[in-house]
Amino acid sequence: MDKLSFRNACGQFATGVTVITTTGPDGELIGVTANSFSSVSLDPPLVLFCLGRDATSFSVFQTVGSFAVNILSEDQKAACMHFARIGDDQGEPFDGVDFETWDSGSPILSDCLANFECTTESIHDAGDHVIMVGRVNRMRCEGERKPLVFYTGKFFQI
Repeated sequence: MDKLSFRNACGQFATGVTVITTTGPDGELIGVTANSFSSVSLDPPLVLFCLGRDATSFSVFQTVGSFAVNILSEDQKAACMHFARIGDDQGEPFDGVDFETWDSGSPILSDCLANFECTTESIHDAGDHVIMVGRVNRMRCEGERKPLVFYTGKFFQI
């Protein structure tokens, strides 16, 4: 199957956009943009995201044991693009980014629609990605604003 055609077909599904964050073993702050996020279970509260095996932060996410999911609002397109470019010599990944930390130390981005602080529950092989399942230990939900939406390779507004 042609990878580009498959990707384009999957792009027909509109998604929200998240930035997944963690703190590495040496205290380095890490963030990656991901639109492959989903709730999994209400009891216990579980969420998942998918991470490419070629991500520069792949080994850290596999070993650190915790992460945060930050659901972006429509006015956070710059944050989405910033974390999508990490690894392209963009400087320190959190320069100019407002965040706080909770219990795990994972960066919690400011002004998001929702934030979830998670403990890694399980990791599943999935081709050129892994599925990271996290147990939600703490969350914040601002709601009331519109999400950043990604569809057919572009941003859209609701």
